[in-house]
Amino acid sequence: MSVTQLITTSYTDMLRAMSGWLAKAEAQLSLKEAEALLGARLAPDMFPLATQIRFACTQAQEAVHRLQDTAFPPSMAILRDEALNAGDRPGTIADAQAWIDQTVELLAKLSTDIDPATPIAHELPNGMIFDLTAEEFVRDWSLGQFYFHLMIAYAILRSNGVSLGKVDYIPHMLTRLRPGTMPQG
Repeated sequence: MSVTQLITTSYTDMLRAMSGWLAKAEAQLSLKEAEALLGARLAPDMFPLATQIRFACTQAQEAVHRLQDTAFPPSMAILRDEALNAGDRPGTIADAQAWIDQTVELLAKLSTDIDPATPIAHELPNGMIFDLTAEEFVRDWSLGQFYFHLMIAYAILRSNGVSLGKVDYIPHMLTRLRPGTMPQG
């Protein structure tokens, strides 16, 4: 599997799953209650749900631009600013869904196969710089960061009463389920 296939498939499937979680929150709660969850946190020193969603989108978008060696578009700065300020301004479920949709659209446009040996200098906001190959960046940084924020979003929703289960986490797997093997009851 190529680096491109890995990130586009993984990120797209899981972003769509997260979109489904938000839709479930809206279906199970009043709109006011569902949107209040955007400010919910797992712990006082952690970012709220609104930030976790935006950071998951940021990780996917950042991977696309780093792997293609293209500059981050202005929308990335807006997304990061919204993420960092989501504690005070969480936005709406519609805002979160729009960022997810925009990220999935960007992933769909990534058609170039990335050479896994392509060097990537990954600089963090604190000034630390990691010298990685494209494969190392995806395997050791991007996927881990993406799934961290995704799982925190899932945990916030679940811990606040949204009825989510394993099938909600991996709905894309149902397309690969062998007929007749779904447990009954």
